[in-house]
Amino acid sequence: MNWIETLLITLGISLDIFGIVTCEGALLAEINKKRLAAGSLLVALLQTIALYLGDLVGGASLRYDIKDKQILTVRVIVAIIFIVLGVRMILKAWKNKSIVERREENGLSLGRILKCVGASSVCTLLVGVAFGFLGTNVTIVLIMVVCLTVLMVVFGMYTGYRFGFEQKTKAYSIGGVLLIIGGIDVVIRYIVH
Repeated sequence: MNWIETLLITLGISLDIFGIVTCEGALLAEINKKRLAAGSLLVALLQTIALYLGDLVGGASLRYDIKDKQILTVRVIVAIIFIVLGVRMILKAWKNKSIVERREENGLSLGRILKCVGASSVCTLLVGVAFGFLGTNVTIVLIMVVCLTVLMVVFGMYTGYRFGFEQKTKAYSIGGVLLIIGGIDVVIRYIVH
């Protein structure tokens, strides 16, 4: 995959984090910048670990001598991963699970964020597997994931704080569309072509 395709996929998966953190920002009475910095780095670390582990699993399959038919199967699996994750995010947007917005005086709960991000890390693990199957340069992907995750946590927290949790719907929708576009791109470039 080229860097633009990689960026679209990593941005799509990072928008899931944005949506999660937006809900947390909507609950805060005040944003503690030190806790936000620590939380964004911790979330970026979790996402990086999940992506790297997924890449190890997917990349391990490339070390074996696989035939053309098996390569086609692997590429179909990659397209399915991206499309299913995209549909999952669009369904999250469509369900638009509401929260009771109430200001919490005790500040940012890292535990609550990590619990929510844990589910997103499973999706990141699957994206890592897909990147590993395609033989994508893991260093570039990891740099993109770290940068985008930190940005999404910070922007998501402030977006939720200023505008409320409703913004998560847009993030989930855009992220889902980007992942589906990535899946279609895999079909066009690696399967049909």
